[in-house]
Amino acid sequence: MFVNNTQQLARRAFLKRAGHLSLAGIATPWALNLATMGEAAAFGATDYKALVCVFLYGGNDYGNTIVPVDSVNYAKYAAIRTGIATPLDTLAATTLSPTTGLPGGMLLAMAPQLGPLKTLFDSGKLAVQLNVGPLVMPTTLAQYNARSVPLPPKLFSHNDQQSAWQTSSPEGSISGWGGKMGDLALSNNTNSVFSCISVTGNSVFLAGQTAVQYQVSSNGAVPVNGVKNGLYGSSSCGAALNALVTQASTQVFENEHAKITARSIAAELQVSASLASSSNLGTSFTATNPLATQLKMVARLIAARNSLGIKRQVFFVSMGGFDLHDGLPTLHPGLLTNVGDALNSFYNATVELGVSDKVTAFTASDFGRTLASNGDGADHGWGSHHFVLGGAVRGKQFYGTAPAVAVNGPDDVGQGRLLPSTSVDQFAATLASWFGVSSTDLGLVVPNIGNYSLKNVGFV
Repeated sequence: MFVNNTQQLARRAFLKRAGHLSLAGIATPWALNLATMGEAAAFGATDYKALVCVFLYGGNDYGNTIVPVDSVNYAKYAAIRTGIATPLDTLAATTLSPTTGLPGGMLLAMAPQLGPLKTLFDSGKLAVQLNVGPLVMPTTLAQYNARSVPLPPKLFSHNDQQSAWQTSSPEGSISGWGGKMGDLALSNNTNSVFSCISVTGNSVFLAGQTAVQYQVSSNGAVPVNGVKNGLYGSSSCGAALNALVTQASTQVFENEHAKITARSIAAELQVSASLASSSNLGTSFTATNPLATQLKMVARLIAARNSLGIKRQVFFVSMGGFDLHDGLPTLHPGLLTNVGDALNSFYNATVELGVSDKVTAFTASDFGRTLASNGDGADHGWGSHHFVLGGAVRGKQFYGTAPAVAVNGPDDVGQGRLLPSTSVDQFAATLASWFGVSSTDLGLVVPNIGNYSLKNVGFV
């Protein structure tokens, strides 16, 4: 079971505010809300910053994303990955030369399809986080085998590990660490509804205690068609529909629904107007690449930040298809091609906008996959390797610990399922600190961070 301190911390903060306000004789919900806003105002954002989570649904295969290429470790890799190993002669162009080399002379290369990301790595704009995954606290292999420390629930399960990555809590959690950062940043944003934006449907990652994710499509804001375009071809009918769905009611749920609908209609009008000036941004985005079209919309929304009244934003985009129990050598390269091209185009768009050092993007996934082949695929794993990119990233570097290339070795729990050496909480806390979250508020964003002496991995 996860050790979740978030509710305890929030409750303490709530009681503290309530106590102070009751002494002043104004302990009302309205006053408590003002206190919350005042506390959040300490976030103090005067510039613009954005985080962009790129979630790879299905469990990206770490073994063919970052490949060992020195002679000793490649031989081990090829022997373990029978039938699915990336040929060594295709990896020369994407072999990485970090500022600080890995112990023992280990050399790593990106998949051949990630050439654009290798260029960003070489220019110092991209870092590789090695072997990161959900943990409750630092865990050794002996502790895992003995079950002597708390572990994330239902390891190797898609839904549960997606939740673990996005919320640091089991499936069923109602708020994620992206949304919790949005909570802290709300008072810095004139239009707080645009603090957390998903371009890929509903995501618990962006749900906060107060922040509510705003959803758009790759084409822009989603309208209420009958209101925006007229009902049955009639603007008068559209106006009547608008009045009907937004009118106040004495019934509590009906009244709240009307408020949300009115907010949605107003937000769509504002977003659509703001996006009009950024329609030609990022011409290098490939229209047939679904991840690229999502990231293009993120870039356009960032371009509209001033008209939207935003200082801090968290975005979520995603791509599926990574659950490759079979067909990995055939299907995985195409997926990585889309990832590499989309991320490269997005970084170039932030350069075009003059905000490359204000926007940090990172990849995440359910889990890594087994290093061992099951024929022409790999099964569910645990830890994995991920990318962090942006102008503020301390790039051309590996972070964390490179795992041994072995099955049932010192770094895995069987079949090459990596036992994470860096936790998602540490990964998230590093991003949150750059975003502006104070050290005292990190526990409100990532509940298990108090279990770690190293809270900032250092990649940004």
